[in-house]
Order: sequence, then structure tokens, then C-alpha cells
Amino acid sequence: MRDIRLLGIRTLPSLGLLAALLLPVGVTAAPAAAAAPAAAGPVRVMPLGDSITGSPGCWRALLWNRLLGAGHTDVDFVGTLPAQGCGVPHDGDNEGHGGELVTNVADQNLLPARLAATLPDIVVMHFGTNDVWSNVSPDRVLAAYTRLVGEMRESNPDMRVLVAQIIPMNPGTCAACAQRVADLNARIPAWAAATSTDRSPVTVVDQWTGFDTATDTYDGVHPNDAGDEKIAARWFPALAALLGQGVPGDPGDPNEPGDAACTASFRAVSTWQGGYQAEVTVRNTSAATVTGWTVTVVPAGGARVGQVWNGALSTAADGTATVTNANWNGTLAPGASASFGFIATAPATSPAPAATVDCTATS
Repeated sequence: MRDIRLLGIRTLPSLGLLAALLLPVGVTAAPAAAAAPAAAGPVRVMPLGDSITGSPGCWRALLWNRLLGAGHTDVDFVGTLPAQGCGVPHDGDNEGHGGELVTNVADQNLLPARLAATLPDIVVMHFGTNDVWSNVSPDRVLAAYTRLVGEMRESNPDMRVLVAQIIPMNPGTCAACAQRVADLNARIPAWAAATSTDRSPVTVVDQWTGFDTATDTYDGVHPNDAGDEKIAARWFPALAALLGQGVPGDPGDPNEPGDAACTASFRAVSTWQGGYQAEVTVRNTSAATVTGWTVTVVPAGGARVGQVWNGALSTAADGTATVTNANWNGTLAPGASASFGFIATAPATSPAPAATVDCTATS
């Protein structure tokens, strides 16, 4: 559903429109007849969520153009909703319904028709803000996540899912929302690890750490331009890594080995007051030889990577760490793996060690 438009200049909603953005919208696509599997072609990416994704969700425009700039030209953002502003050319199709609760989408069985209409290969999901506002428990939100992932896999057994630890909230009318977001986000990594499969991986992307509601939102909830930049920057490495793998099941040219690709997995080794030690395993998941790899590490809960071995470390201002292979562990045959370790410092109040890790390979 690629539809690239030059849209009108973005107009930020006023605080008076906040309630309207958070009102449930009961619009769904009509159920489609059973569709044939998508033919080989662009990788179809569904941005899924509420008003933070779709009203107007200008991080999608920034992400789209980052992908194009990095050479990912064979990608199609899909959804039953059209672009909703932002003032730059981009593929604006999306599934960001202002005001929706993820628990209502699950309870009312709204997602299957949207999946049938768009047939995504990848879902990028930032969902739960309105549930937090409505004081829905993390248990119910995570149960809704589980149901939606199950519906995604019914649509496409090879579905790949990027799920956000959602951005902070601090609206003037909900003093408890900030802690509710933290409570939900602390549960997401363990949920994802239990839900992920080799065929249909679920990857957590930390959109919470380093996001400041005072400077990155216009109302304590919805991102402003600075917030959109941060959200796009966090989605980019995780989505780019998946796009590098192409469409699962697409045979491509049988005479070509394909592009090199890798995955990264995080494991906490030991913890103590104020920090922890962790290990990240990098694995070559392609038929090509990996000649080098780079892993982005976004620690959860305000932790920061301070020391790395078996790799070279650089750290961005927002705490995102980038680890590049050492000269002895960068070459990986198909199926082979390497690992590096790190020490992180963490606030005394931080949750159990967790981090979003994404791998990019070269060949």
C-alpha cells in the first residue's frame, strides 16, 4: 500500500484536543476474503498503535526517510489508515488509531481484519498508552499483546514483531501515569522472551529510556518534533536489521547466497546493587559469511554500559551503546556465533537487568 505524498505542514494539536485524541475510535476495516500469500516483493511493515503512532505519528515519516537513506528502498509501510500530516514525503499508511486501547483491540477482535487487508511481514507496535491512562493492569495489557501476536501469526506464521517499551507519560490530569508506564515497561522484556519463537521473533525496542516528557512531548503524552526524532532513532536499527533479512520464504536468486545477517541476544550474568554484568551473543543467521558485525545495546531502566570486552564500545548521549566486533571475532560462518561481555551501572531503583540488542552484519 505504498502511497508517498507531500502533505501539508504539520500542525501540533493543542492541549484542548488531547481528550479527543484519547477517545476510542470504533472504525475497523471490513473483513476480507481469505487472501493468497503475498507474492515476493517489498517487505510490508505495519506501524501499529494509537495516536502516538497515527495522529499524526511523524516519527513514521522520519523513520521512512532514514530507511531510504540507508538503502532500504524495497519496503512498504502498510495499514488501513492513510498518512495524517508531517510535511515531508513518506509512505504514510499505518494502523495507528487515536484513542484505542490495546485491550479493546484484543477483546473486540479488531486486528484480524486489519491484517487481512494489509498482509504485513513485520509489525512495529507501540501500544498501551491509553490502557495506562485508563489504569488497566499490566497483566491485562500483556495478555492483549499475547492475543495480538497470536493473531499476527495466524495471518503470517513468519511474522516478525518489534514491540516498544512505550514512551513515558506525565499529563497534568494523571499523576499516577508515570509510574504505571514504568510498571508496564518493566514487564515487557520477560513477556517478549516468553512469546518469541525462532520462526516469529518478538524483539523489544526501548522507547522509554532517555525520553523526557518535559522536552520531548507537547502535552506530557504525545511526542513533539524532538520526541519524534528520538522514537525514529530507536526504531531504526531494529527495523533495519529485520529488513536486511528480506521476506521469510522468498527464495530469491538460487545462485546467490544472499546478504549476510545476524541476530543478537542478551543474557544477564550477575547483578549487584548499582550494576550488573551481561553477555551478548551474536549469531550469523544467513547463508553468507559475516565478515563484521555491529550491535546496538539499549539498556533498560536507566542503566548505562561502561565497560566492554571482546568488542569496541562507543556510547551516544542518550545511553545507546554501539559495540563493534574485535579483529578476532568478526568473521562468522553461517550458523556460527561470537559473544562479548559488558558491565553496566544502574540506578538503585532500576528493574531487573534487560536491554534491547540489535545486530547489523557486513559481508
